[in-house]
Amino acid sequence: MSIVLEARGLVKRYPKATANAVDGLSLSVREGSCFGLLGPNGAGKTTTVEMLEGIIKPDAGVILYRGKPAGAEFRERTGIQFQDTALQDHLTVRELLDLFGALYPRRLPEAELTKLCDLGELLDRDPEKLSGGQRQRALLALALVNDPDVVFLDEPTTGLDPQARRNFWDLARSIKARGKTVLLTTHYMEEAYALCDEVAIVDKGRIIAQGAPDTLLKKHFDGVVIELPKGDFKAPSGGLQGEILERGEITELLTGEVEAALEALKRGGSSLAHLRVRPRTLEDLFLALTGRELRE
Repeated sequence: MSIVLEARGLVKRYPKATANAVDGLSLSVREGSCFGLLGPNGAGKTTTVEMLEGIIKPDAGVILYRGKPAGAEFRERTGIQFQDTALQDHLTVRELLDLFGALYPRRLPEAELTKLCDLGELLDRDPEKLSGGQRQRALLALALVNDPDVVFLDEPTTGLDPQARRNFWDLARSIKARGKTVLLTTHYMEEAYALCDEVAIVDKGRIIAQGAPDTLLKKHFDGVVIELPKGDFKAPSGGLQGEILERGEITELLTGEVEAALEALKRGGSSLAHLRVRPRTLEDLFLALTGRELRE
């Protein structure tokens, strides 16, 4: 697949900051793929996305759309769904689609948008009276009104219940199935794993890991996670092969020797009644690479 969006050496500095918010970041997004940009708070992820979207200008570096500097054509061929959007008061969803559609030289037909985003009964309603999931579907339709080649989804499922989140995943998959390129930012690692062909983890303004989710997991991890309630865990005197982590009321043992670990736990007096063995996940990788401390 060809490269539709590329960033080379992006740098962004903010006044009085002790370090660059984005520090020489480069990436490329393949056409028709879903690319996930992940990172903890303050890592430079949001600044990177805003530069890619054309909202702010980089202090250095270049952004290319189909091999040329991103300009008017890129803006016409891009759709953005922000995490939250202030909409014009006293307009229905249908009227907002008409308003946004009038801003572009080409527009996706209303019937097609309605089917794609499952708007149905929402068209003649006030967006302020929609549920969280319904509002996100309406905002997605506004992002798609110009039939864009590249769609930015900025934390689109934040605050949604699990059912609404899974329904939105289906919408995102349907967009990609139409040949669109999707750039997703999310704090939900399960979401990134489910939707993304490729992810890039950003920290301190740089990409610290990039690739297909399963490829990254195989590269960084060998083994599984043994979980048991903190109160059931007793460290055996002989020690355990693997790393022990505390996650709230859960103790995790990261090991490549499952049988030996289970035997050691039993010898040490740990209760295995509520034990669970699971594979390593994208969230494990994210925490291993970016740290477990809280960031504001």
